Amino acid sequence: MTKAIFPGSFDPPTNGHLNIIQRASKLFDHLDVVIAVNDGKKCLFSQEERLTMMNELIKNIPNVSVSTYSGLIVNYAKMAEAKVLIRGIRNSVDFSYEFDLSLMNHTLDPDIETLFIPTEQKYLLLKSSSIKELARFGGDVSTMVPPIVNVALKNKYQNIKN
Repeated sequence: MTKAIFPGSFDPPTNGHLNIIQRASKLFDHLDVVIAVNDGKKCLFSQEERLTMMNELIKNIPNVSVSTYSGLIVNYAKMAEAKVLIRGIRNSVDFSYEFDLSLMNHTLDPDIETLFIPTEQKYLLLKSSSIKELARFGGDVSTMVPPIVNVALKNKYQNIKN
């Protein structure tokens, strides 16, 4: 069985993330979406909120599961017996960053390979930080995120303002 891991903060999950998940799920027997928990990074959504949203988003993809992990992703991959890390890339800046990261991960564990999946053109500009910024100022992000995430963003920013 070939197992892959798609790690990320998913704060929030975007249509681009979901597209990569759907496409990667067709390439592997099992795909584990791993929500990175990093206490040093300030996230808009809690670990539990991101986990709940992601579980809802993947519920109809039978070979995909969602986990959370705090630590080096290569350690998680070893523990989960996965040999492939999936990374979505939008542009050359993403590629440069992800390429360097893949070299570091390969140095830490030579049995782990990184597979880059380029985004579809319609998701080229989707970036979680930009989506949060747009939503914070009341912009329409409904075409950028799944409906449950759109509602969660509206609720989150409404509660922050109140």
